[in-house]
Amino acid sequence: MLMKEYRICMPLTVDEYRIGQLYMISKHSCEQSGDGEGVEVVRNEAEMHPQHGQGQLTEKRIYLSSKLPSWVRSFVPRFFYVTEKAWNFYPYTITEYSVSFIPKFSIRIDTRFENNNGDNVNVFGDMPTPTENVSFLDILSDPIPEKHYKESEDPSHWMSTKTGRGPLKQGWRDDHKPIMCSYKRVQCSFEVYGFQTKTEDFLHKAIRDILLVGHRQAVTWIDEWHGLSLDEVREYEQTMQEKTNSKVKSNLCNTGPPAATRPAFSRSISVTDERSLKKMGVTTVDMSDSTLPNGHSRLHSTPE
Repeated sequence: MLMKEYRICMPLTVDEYRIGQLYMISKHSCEQSGDGEGVEVVRNEAEMHPQHGQGQLTEKRIYLSSKLPSWVRSFVPRFFYVTEKAWNFYPYTITEYSVSFIPKFSIRIDTRFENNNGDNVNVFGDMPTPTENVSFLDILSDPIPEKHYKESEDPSHWMSTKTGRGPLKQGWRDDHKPIMCSYKRVQCSFEVYGFQTKTEDFLHKAIRDILLVGHRQAVTWIDEWHGLSLDEVREYEQTMQEKTNSKVKSNLCNTGPPAATRPAFSRSISVTDERSLKKMGVTTVDMSDSTLPNGHSRLHSTPE
């Protein structure tokens, strides 16, 4: 298992980012859905946890076959989805990902938000992450894939009319007010002989790109969401989820079996796929639904 901690600072407060994060995720998911792929929200409901208090449980299915590199597509079924389960106990969240036909695949992301510039060396309170496993991601200067670049989402060109913030300059993390940090401890595991290192490295690279793009959008879209109440952004979230689900289901009807007919954690692989997986040492199983994790313990199922 490959574990890293990413720290991403933003010119926002933790309270502001609570609204911005919900807005960004909803809008981004809708923009990225289409052509039989995208994000389908299965459930989104309030949840009470004895340790973390009142929170929100969200379960999604992410259809992304064409976005995978060719060496990954060579051993996965044509139609499959990743399950994402997220428990939002703001300012702490837990997100886990699984693929139903590969039980040895898992990603867990623990996130905590604090009003500082990323200088908390033990933000999760259990044990400090080794220095060599900590990466600071700079939304201003770190590169993102060219296909995701938009000048309107570039913090070096961004200027907020509502807050007067921006554009960001080199060294902004040292003296900008306000400032907050998103601490993310990411654990990736793909225990399949011959693919483990390559896949885990690929996952961390993909996660890094997603984090940079998403946090840039949360900041540069600030004039779209700043001033919204939590109830108002939840209403926007619900509207966008309905729109996104409609786009995904409509396209899936044209490209493959409708998502509505699939069991929540069913296998959707052919005999040839199953034999190939067995040769790699992967045993295909049906995954049952999981219960809420207690603290930092691992979920029984396999899942931002």
